[in-house]
Amino acid sequence: MHADLVFTGGPVFTADTVRSRASAVAVRAGRIVAVGGDEVRGLIGPSTEVVDLAGRMLVPGFQDAHVHPVWGGLDMLRCDLSGDATRPQYLERIAAYAAQHPNEEWILGGGWQMSAFPGGTPTAADLDAIVPDRPVFLTNRDGHGAWVNSRALERAGIHAGTVDPADGRIERLAGGAPSGTLHEGAMTLVNRLLPEDSADRMLEALLLGQRHLHSFGITSWQDAIVGSEYGDAADPAPSYVRAEEEGLLTGRVVGSLWFDRSRGAEQIPDLVDKRDRFTGERFRATTIKVMQDGVAENFTAAMLEPYHDGHGHPTDNSGISFVPPEVLGEVVPQLDALGFQVHFHAIGDRAVRECLDAVEHAISRNGRGDNRHHIAHIQVVHPDDIPRFRRLGVAANMQSLWATLEPQMVELTLPFLGAPREAWQYPFGDLLRSGAVLAAGSDWSVSSPDPLAAIHTAVNRRAAPGYEEGEYDAFLPEQAIDLATSLTAYTAGSAWVNHLDATTGTIEVGKLADLAVLDRDPFDGPADRIGATRVLQTFVDGARVYAADDA
Repeated sequence: MHADLVFTGGPVFTADTVRSRASAVAVRAGRIVAVGGDEVRGLIGPSTEVVDLAGRMLVPGFQDAHVHPVWGGLDMLRCDLSGDATRPQYLERIAAYAAQHPNEEWILGGGWQMSAFPGGTPTAADLDAIVPDRPVFLTNRDGHGAWVNSRALERAGIHAGTVDPADGRIERLAGGAPSGTLHEGAMTLVNRLLPEDSADRMLEALLLGQRHLHSFGITSWQDAIVGSEYGDAADPAPSYVRAEEEGLLTGRVVGSLWFDRSRGAEQIPDLVDKRDRFTGERFRATTIKVMQDGVAENFTAAMLEPYHDGHGHPTDNSGISFVPPEVLGEVVPQLDALGFQVHFHAIGDRAVRECLDAVEHAISRNGRGDNRHHIAHIQVVHPDDIPRFRRLGVAANMQSLWATLEPQMVELTLPFLGAPREAWQYPFGDLLRSGAVLAAGSDWSVSSPDPLAAIHTAVNRRAAPGYEEGEYDAFLPEQAIDLATSLTAYTAGSAWVNHLDATTGTIEVGKLADLAVLDRDPFDGPADRIGATRVLQTFVDGARVYAADDA
């Protein structure tokens, strides 16, 4: 029988256990039927589509283990600040957007960088000068803070006497009045007032986000928050279900159901119900997302020791554990027993330890299962906890693009972590050497979804071409990992986390033809050019879902 599709004439990175190389792949009925060399040409028939790689590399479709494509799509539809980097640029973009959308009740969007503002905290006064008549709510690029104007503060009733919520902080002026930046749970005081997006708008955002991911060779992903963090209207899950029902969902998606940190184990029956309602063929809400802490830049990442004040002196703040450790230690074993995977957000070393402790409790109570729990971000990891990932079977979910020196790291993180913690950041090399499973993701729209830019950073510990923000040395180069390992983390590693490894993640006979064509062989050139590699074509089930203009 002839193949439907044959790739030939270029290197094939299989990502299999021995990382074997090939030069041709044949696909029939959506599955890989041959991997090899010239002999694959025997499967070419009169109706076979032949893709001449011409020396370019074929790789398994990338799998993003931590991403927010619906929210990323919404950001693209709103006031998108992700491409700018300075205060004047942001203000110009916001003013232009407001002028172009005079009938929008709220000006919504995000993507601004904290490093563009003194102390990482923009002010309402800046927004008031350009949008005085409507409320403005703009999240920063990591989603852990928001920039609002005075109208938004007034709508929410936030004033000098407003008490900070337990899981957040209102940035204040000298007299106590709110300055215009809201951190973590303080954002909820305003975003609960935001107008609801229609079901059609949410579907539009999903399809836009899906196209964007496909353009970077991503064929499967784990949506890191579904299930009503900001209310049912903002929940991506119904959009995935609708897209699958209407034949529009081309990616394979695992949804991470939001664990409400204001509640405890009493919400577990609701999560079971959501898993039942939101699980189909291409979209499966089989994971629970636990946001254990915040981020280091606003001092809410949970640390074992207090933050410094920027001059080397300890403060009285060691961050926030959003879920009390005793609750986490009780809930995670229950979720594990019910067959849920737990997807932890942990930035600080205390948060990482609390998550590992909770998995250890689950193993002691339930034994070892195959739920494949994973910890995302892992920015600061105490050296004593490195070997626990392998020992407990917890995957390290890397956002490799962040492991570099750039203004936010240099100005808003390093001075407040201090030694020795500043050297414990993004310890990918140590995790690899310890035998941990490595998976990879982007956290888009927090940062670019480009796997090759992230892989470049993991290998070089420097920003990829086009992502540099100044001249900096390599960041903790001893924690670099090699190209093959990083590619495998972004393919086979994330497929393992997503429980898709039996059918995807590697190029092997019998597996689904989820594939990406690169514009070059990144192994055949200097390491400092890895990030210049582009995706030319993306295939899911052997069907082309993306092609660059010059493919």
